[in-house]
Amino acid sequence: MRTMSAQHVRADVCVVGLGPTGRALAHRAMRAGLDVVAVDPRPGRLWPPTFSCWVDELPEWLPGSAIAQRIEAPVVWTKSAHRIERPYCVLSKQGLYEALSLDDATVLAGRAARVERHRVDLQDGSAVTAAAVFDTRGLPSPGPRRTAGAHGIFVDAERAAPMVGEGEGLLLDWRDENGAGPGEPPSFLYSVPLGDGTVIFEETSLGLRGGMPQHELRRRTLNRLAAHGIRLRGDEPSEAAHYPLDQPPPKRGAAGPIPFGSRGGMMHPCTGYSVADSLALVDTAIEALRTGGDPVAALWPWQARLVYWMRMRGLYGLGRLTTAQSISMFDAFFTASPRQQRALLSAHDDYAPLGGVLFMTVARTWPFRWRYDLVGWTNRNRWVGYEYALAETEPSVGPGDEDDVSSRPTG
Repeated sequence: MRTMSAQHVRADVCVVGLGPTGRALAHRAMRAGLDVVAVDPRPGRLWPPTFSCWVDELPEWLPGSAIAQRIEAPVVWTKSAHRIERPYCVLSKQGLYEALSLDDATVLAGRAARVERHRVDLQDGSAVTAAAVFDTRGLPSPGPRRTAGAHGIFVDAERAAPMVGEGEGLLLDWRDENGAGPGEPPSFLYSVPLGDGTVIFEETSLGLRGGMPQHELRRRTLNRLAAHGIRLRGDEPSEAAHYPLDQPPPKRGAAGPIPFGSRGGMMHPCTGYSVADSLALVDTAIEALRTGGDPVAALWPWQARLVYWMRMRGLYGLGRLTTAQSISMFDAFFTASPRQQRALLSAHDDYAPLGGVLFMTVARTWPFRWRYDLVGWTNRNRWVGYEYALAETEPSVGPGDEDDVSSRPTG
């Protein structure tokens, strides 16, 4: 990695933003023999968020050292426990960083002031001209958009053992333990060991316009821990997530840089994951460049755009359900076949089974009248304008250290 000061640099590819997605794109472009310049304010910094994914989503070129914790069969709690026979993993931030080396790339440590189709101007006066500019910066604050929100507390594995043991994981825990009443917006628990002696307990909401406040998510996380007799020291660190789920794919032929990663429509509208899909697609983008094609067209054929459109229908449904309706809907979904589950949770362009599982999920959600909410015929704006209770003090638990993250386990 060659870090350089203010100047004018020319390259084949310029990548703006060195989160996992941008670093992977720069790394693979470099490995493909392209001249690469990367721009980031702090290129040597390890990323704050926790990143996780299904093991089979990761590209073959990524070494095993990028995985910090493997969970062979995570559990989903709806009306009962569903054991998902599909390995899941937490990524190692250090391992992933080292696997995506930029030894032969030029890295400019600075903030982009202007990002255009073939040029990037930095605030310090540096400039980069490139045949292709990729914008891999994160997304701005969601405002009133459909949002993913989460608050996670990192607990020592020994203390967490009554709820999540070594090699275990809770992907969606809808048990009635978070203290929320039936007339309050729904949320679930996500909890996995991180491979460093800690377990994250993260209350999560998906699809609400503007999201759920951090203090409410934290209150619900603490309620769940208390329900399982887990007492905290009071100085446990925490992380916060608050980001939009409805970032659309770029249009073909649009002016400006090529958006990639969460900025380029790769944020999954129904789950909030983006890193694994982005890692899997970097070679598609690079190959399109090498062969003179359009990376946007290669990344987003009509099948992938149809998949995104259908997943957006699922996001709209998530954002208007009650807790009881959410449990019924997820209980129906996790009776689907493995391919159908993958079509919703992972596959970038497997549209036929996705259409089938969406139809099946609606058809099996019970009572029948709840299906009207799921498809948007009733209660379209159920939680819009909902007023949460004010934050309460926590005399027995310290506030922790919050990191504002743009992507949680999220991938």
